[in-house]
Amino acid sequence: MNHTGTTDVPDISVEWYRDVVDVASDSPTPVQWFAAHFTEGAILLLGALFLLAAAPRLLRGGPAERAVALVAPVAVVLAYGCSEGLKTVFDQDRPCRDAVRIVAAQCPPAGDWSFPSNHATIAGALAVATLLCSRRLGLLAAPLALLAALSRVFVGVHYPHDVAAGLLLGAAATLTVTLLAARPTADLLNRRTDRTTRLPVTAHRR
Repeated sequence: MNHTGTTDVPDISVEWYRDVVDVASDSPTPVQWFAAHFTEGAILLLGALFLLAAAPRLLRGGPAERAVALVAPVAVVLAYGCSEGLKTVFDQDRPCRDAVRIVAAQCPPAGDWSFPSNHATIAGALAVATLLCSRRLGLLAAPLALLAALSRVFVGVHYPHDVAAGLLLGAAATLTVTLLAARPTADLLNRRTDRTTRLPVTAHRR
């Protein structure tokens, strides 16, 4: 085990990280430029896919569909919160603290812990949220989320196990929270709709 921060890092993850970073540092400049921008832009793309998937449910869907579209982004935020909480538990330092040439513009500052990856967590969460709203767009979001996670290793700011844990955390948290909260949210929307449709009738009778 390789010790960094207060958490031991699996040797295999260290080896894979070094192999990926070596490939990244030897890659052509345009590839490095794309990777450095894609690792941030992918989250925006995933957010856009979710909005495209959720909008029809919010505008034209029934209570159950609207409930999923409303609860899913809340679940994404909760997944991110869980990731932040786990970082403070494990206190694993960034792999780029060592003297390694990385594609990223700079290594995140000290105290910005590595495990799990927030980017990967958000990517996994948005992919599941999109899939729950639209299977077609979700099938686009899933590989994009995987590439977003892998890009964090490629640019040198995360170990492979950081992004794997982040993806699983984001996906599992979003799926669980959405499935648990969608039904009561749909019931609440149903009751609100019933009250709205009864109001004109009551006013007319008066």
